[in-house]
Amino acid sequence: MKKNHPLRRVVLAGAATVSGIVLLLSLKPASDPGSAQAAGAAAQEAAQGGAAAAASGAITGDAAQTQYGAVQVRLTVADGRITKAEAVQAPKGGQSDQVTADAVPKLNQAAVTAQSADIDAVSGATYTSAGYKKSLQSAIDRMKASAGASQGATGTAQVSGTFNGDAAQTQYGAVQVRITVSKNRITRAEAVQAPKGGQSDQVTADAVPKLNQAVVTQQSPDIDAVSGATYTSAGYRKSLQSAIDKANASAGTQGSGAQQGSKAPEAPKAPEGSGNAQAGGTFTGEAAQTQYGTVQVRITVSGGRITKAEAVQAPEGGQSDRVTADAVPKLNQAAVAAGTADIDAVSGATYTSAGYKKSLQSALDQAGG
Repeated sequence: MKKNHPLRRVVLAGAATVSGIVLLLSLKPASDPGSAQAAGAAAQEAAQGGAAAAASGAITGDAAQTQYGAVQVRLTVADGRITKAEAVQAPKGGQSDQVTADAVPKLNQAAVTAQSADIDAVSGATYTSAGYKKSLQSAIDRMKASAGASQGATGTAQVSGTFNGDAAQTQYGAVQVRITVSKNRITRAEAVQAPKGGQSDQVTADAVPKLNQAVVTQQSPDIDAVSGATYTSAGYRKSLQSAIDKANASAGTQGSGAQQGSKAPEAPKAPEGSGNAQAGGTFTGEAAQTQYGTVQVRITVSGGRITKAEAVQAPEGGQSDRVTADAVPKLNQAAVAAGTADIDAVSGATYTSAGYKKSLQSALDQAGG
């Protein structure tokens, strides 16, 4: 891949048995008080028997767009088992409030019971159920990837890198938080997106620095809202939680000293027979909203290279059908050829191209690029 967003090699040998546990203790989600206890128990087991620890912590799936709004699922996992499922996003407003209130608790319970995304749809909530299952499957995929990365670990490692949270939509605009982690501690927090325009400029200028400072002080999303910036604070905390979830999920892959972030150096080449492996798998980017609809990209990676790119969501209806049919294959081909999100927009499909590149970059970030 090209230099500006390479997919770094993920070194499986040398990742700590207890690396995920250490990070969970220092970056614990505020909504999951039981996770630290579960992590402590797993640490004790590892110390006594040396067995590889199963995935534990909070894992958030991709937001799934439905006809009535986005659905996004967060799982709480202890020793490889789902102990709690919750919808951090669900359709709302009008009749959707009633449908969500009835369906989501049933779906949450079904996820815990089934321990999989193979759950029945709730009657009268077909679209919400489908979105829930899609996001749930995404969370389960991340859980398995995290657990698999830590199998056979023998050394102690600490997580460092840069982690972008999902963009959280608020009444006044999107909020997206990036955290910098060094040796399992948040050393910096920043809002890469925040409401702007009119009075929002003043609110953002006042609130965001305070929220950034609070994160570094608290080492947790359990921070107070800034007075006069209720919506911005809520969006900030939601995106922050997502960033922490991603940091937790990466714990099993950090033993090599490679860091996340576009400017981090590639992991050094290991001697033959050392177990060094390059990034591989399927990674779905975050859904990018455009003027004509949502664009979401999935990439398949093998040996550290993109072997396939596809748009799992793209604008549709009316003229958008023609634009999508023409542009998406070209964008897919360009992504594979470039190995990066630095690809040219397709003429006549400016908005679709911009959304594609944004979602593609998100998928590359997940893959470690």
